[in-house]
Amino acid sequence: MTEQNQKQLGKTLWSIADQLRGAMNADDFRDYMLAFLFLRYLSDNYEQAAKKELGRDYPDPNAIGNGGRSSLSVWYEQNPGDVSAFERQMRLKAHYVIRPEHLWASIAHMARTQDSELLNTLQAGFKYIENESFQSTFSGLFSEINLGSEKLGKTYADRNAKLCKIINEIAKGLAKFSTDSDTLGDAYEYLIGQFAAGSGKKAGEFYTPQRISDILSAIATLDSQEPKTGKRQHLASVMDFTCGSGSLLLNVRKRMGSHGIAKIYGQEKNITTYNLARMNMLLHGVRDWEFEIYHGDTLTNDWDMLRETNPAKKPYFDAVVANPPFSYRWHPSETLGGDVRFKNYGLAPKSAADFAFLLHGFHYLKDDGVMAIILPHGVLFRGGAEAEIRRKLLDDGHIDTVIGLPANLFYSTGIPVCILVLKKCKKPDDVLFINASEHFEKGKRQNYMSDRHIEKIIDTYQQRPENIERYARRVEMDEIEANDFNLNISRYVSTAEPEVEIDLVATHAELVEIEKQIQASTARHNAFLKELGLSTLPTPD
Repeated sequence: MTEQNQKQLGKTLWSIADQLRGAMNADDFRDYMLAFLFLRYLSDNYEQAAKKELGRDYPDPNAIGNGGRSSLSVWYEQNPGDVSAFERQMRLKAHYVIRPEHLWASIAHMARTQDSELLNTLQAGFKYIENESFQSTFSGLFSEINLGSEKLGKTYADRNAKLCKIINEIAKGLAKFSTDSDTLGDAYEYLIGQFAAGSGKKAGEFYTPQRISDILSAIATLDSQEPKTGKRQHLASVMDFTCGSGSLLLNVRKRMGSHGIAKIYGQEKNITTYNLARMNMLLHGVRDWEFEIYHGDTLTNDWDMLRETNPAKKPYFDAVVANPPFSYRWHPSETLGGDVRFKNYGLAPKSAADFAFLLHGFHYLKDDGVMAIILPHGVLFRGGAEAEIRRKLLDDGHIDTVIGLPANLFYSTGIPVCILVLKKCKKPDDVLFINASEHFEKGKRQNYMSDRHIEKIIDTYQQRPENIERYARRVEMDEIEANDFNLNISRYVSTAEPEVEIDLVATHAELVEIEKQIQASTARHNAFLKELGLSTLPTPD
């Protein structure tokens, strides 16, 4: 399927969402829409595997008497004694099981025929997927999708009718397109982006704009010690500790290839967004044992896996990427002051947890790993506790690159942001500054960066040049120290155009010549005026 068709599918689904949600809040409707898209993906994948497994025994979906049901419904009816063995086999082949009555084809058929049991069947299907479909439990995966909500209707019949309408329209929209897993995954990402655009400030909770995500994923996948040598062949692990809907992690995976990362780890505090991330992983073909997303608070570090005290078992990651909430207010306590993540650097102030997020991720980075994190510009120059943390990170040689991005790239804020690249063992003893603040295209609501802008940033990071005028420079630690460890990018790479030097001698000669021409022209003009008997123009004495 072409990229154009993929975009068209996303737009078609968005148009359906826009028409159908009525008075419902966009965020609420997002959860329904994306859950149905997810169910369609799981069903398609499962039915393809079942067709392969059953071969000639797989019933013809167009067979007379099928009544619009799924082929597997017919097979289950005809072969009740073989169901258990078939499901065991499917757990080996497809790695999950969905009952025929819960498949998208069956649900869509119920919607089309206005079946009064649709809501109950859907509820049972979601529960089965959460607790029984997969080897690992996906408990609470649909917890935010309240099929009993009055937002769908006041009575069961009203809610059932509304769901019939929504599902029927989505089914019709999807039927116009060939929907392989990549296409549905892209449509899911497109819809998340559209809902993020509509959510304004709240969007920062779950979505990193794709182009910024491209920069972080490129940096995370290049060889950390020698970026010039290109992309790493394999990553044992990658971590995003504020993973939102998981799009940043999936971008890293896309760049590495489906077998390029052994395991993906993410953490997310918001329950709705946490569920979006788990669906997003499965929807993009990441097997349930290839990722682990944890629902919890990164700053208080309540994930048992990360609190492991046995050095042999303590997890460290090849790559850490993150887009934490900017200048988030938190509650640094005396206990946190002694936390292994912070005790060597100090606690970030309660008004801005930016450095707390950074130190959390940095603590779990492997010695030869790389971390890329998006932060507000304030971390580069603010004083107090933040200045002390910044100084210690610089003294220890951990800040590798500072990249300044254009303003107004995010849905959640118009402020310009930066990307900090950190390494525990970096080779150069200087810091690379890249000032890309003026390299963007203007959009209606957000500015955006083109392929050319992205490639220039990545290429500059990779090649680490001494100097690119008005764009990038490698700065020695002596100069940074002389600036009191202030990392404000414009101190080191100014985008200001140099003033053109005026050649006073040449300018004077030019003015003298112009004056001569004026006098000659005035004399000529006065001669004509005299002949005509008219008053002449005044001339200098």
